[in-house]
Amino acid sequence: MALRIKTKIFLGLSFLFLLVIIMGGAGGYYIHHITEESKAILQDNYESVQHARQMMEQLKRMNEGTAEAAPEFEAILQKQELNVTEAGEKLLTQEVRRDFEKIKSGNASTAAAISAKLNLLMDLNLDAIKRKNEAVQQKATRVLSSMALTGMLCLIIALSFVLNFPGYVANPLRILTNSIKQIANKNYDQRLDFKPGDEFGELAEAFNKMAEQLNEYNNSNLAKIMFEKKRIETIINQMNDAIIGLDKNKTILFVNSVAEDLLGISEEEMTDRYAADVASHNSLLRTILDEDAAKDLSIRRSGKDGHYRKESFNVMNEGQTIGEVIILKNITSFKELDTAKTNFIATVSHELKTPIASMQMSLQLLEDKRVGETNEEQQQLIRNIGEDADRLLKITGELLDLTQAETGKIRLNMEKTEVKQIVEYALSAIRFQAEQKNIALRTAYGNEVFFVNADREKTAWVLVNLLSNAVRYSPADGTISITVDAVEDGASFSVCDEGKGIDAKYSEKIFDRYFQVPDGGSSGTGLGLAISKEFIEAQNGTIKMESRPGGGSCFSFTLNT
Repeated sequence: MALRIKTKIFLGLSFLFLLVIIMGGAGGYYIHHITEESKAILQDNYESVQHARQMMEQLKRMNEGTAEAAPEFEAILQKQELNVTEAGEKLLTQEVRRDFEKIKSGNASTAAAISAKLNLLMDLNLDAIKRKNEAVQQKATRVLSSMALTGMLCLIIALSFVLNFPGYVANPLRILTNSIKQIANKNYDQRLDFKPGDEFGELAEAFNKMAEQLNEYNNSNLAKIMFEKKRIETIINQMNDAIIGLDKNKTILFVNSVAEDLLGISEEEMTDRYAADVASHNSLLRTILDEDAAKDLSIRRSGKDGHYRKESFNVMNEGQTIGEVIILKNITSFKELDTAKTNFIATVSHELKTPIASMQMSLQLLEDKRVGETNEEQQQLIRNIGEDADRLLKITGELLDLTQAETGKIRLNMEKTEVKQIVEYALSAIRFQAEQKNIALRTAYGNEVFFVNADREKTAWVLVNLLSNAVRYSPADGTISITVDAVEDGASFSVCDEGKGIDAKYSEKIFDRYFQVPDGGSSGTGLGLAISKEFIEAQNGTIKMESRPGGGSCFSFTLNT
């Protein structure tokens, strides 16, 4: 019957534990025996030597006439009589007793005889100590040899066990590991042959069954996988967008025919090659692989300009990136439509300006009393028509500015301009609107008067637009703050109001074209801030907004000095 792995490990550890017990037990036994013999030497002979020395000292004191020496000699002699261990020691002790009794009777001449017998008693015990010590040393040497022999034997057995037992347990694991590597390399014919009855036998049975099923699965699905691969390749090649596939090491896996045509390189020259190596000879591929490059690309092929938008996404597998797919979407038709739209808006806006100007002139004539008197209702209609004409003129102006920004043909007249001139011009244009709502306009400048390198007209237009918005959304009797501060390499213009503020979720869209904050109560076109952004960025400046609901809004932009 085969043993389980747990039982094998338990028996192996028990065997080592038994060796430790044998070594420890034998050593403990011999050490205890030697210790007991050493104690006997100290108790039997060393104490007798001490008694003999002490009695000689008391005998000397008795000769000197010390009264208490005799009782002390008597007490020591009694102890010696109880510690007789060697042959002849009892006779000497009795003779010492007899001579001591004579001394007690008044015969002082026996003191020398007692001293001689005490010396004999001391020599007898010293010889016994020497003899026993030599015997103990010889025994200790024998014990040490026996312990060394036993320890060597146990060490050899333990070493042999340590070298062979792990292999006995781990060899099946090594065989299993190699078999798993074979399976990982798609060698599904691999099988394990372990004896049944233990865990490895059960594992071998499960492994063989798994390998068999994998082999069947591989044979049954290989044709299907190849069919799916061909189908996906066909779909990719039929797409109108250029597609490039990379693995996690930036090696080109596939390109479709559109990408081949755009790059001017065949698929065979690109696939299975490091993308950077291919890009070193192709500037367009370098641009496509550059993550910091613009997303919109203009590519000229066959004498025509094409417009493409680069999109890339990572291919994930169980949370890990295993590759990347780059798509160049053909947006040429959209660009052409956008250009047509921009030209149409510019043409219509320009053509509308003339009739609107005529309407405004006619309204001025109607308001002139020399032409004729009008009643109150007619005057109200004239004012309404005038407001509508002003609104139409403003819209057409913004549309023209927008088309100018879209086409990248913003005409700038850059010059050194004092910041106060820009602010004062904007304030003069907006002051009447502020007075209608009794809004205070407060300005604050830095400690020094400084200049900026800017287009005065367009910068003032931006500031007027920001102030107009601030007046529109500020409550009556409120305050608008205009602050100009010196910043690194430039100046910062800020316009802050006390309005209801703008929710943070709209902060990224506030400068988008045609965007208006929901429930903002605005009647504008949603182009003012978009055009402001275009004007400021055209001057290498930046513009931003800070706001919170109920806390007002602050729009600021920076320009270089």
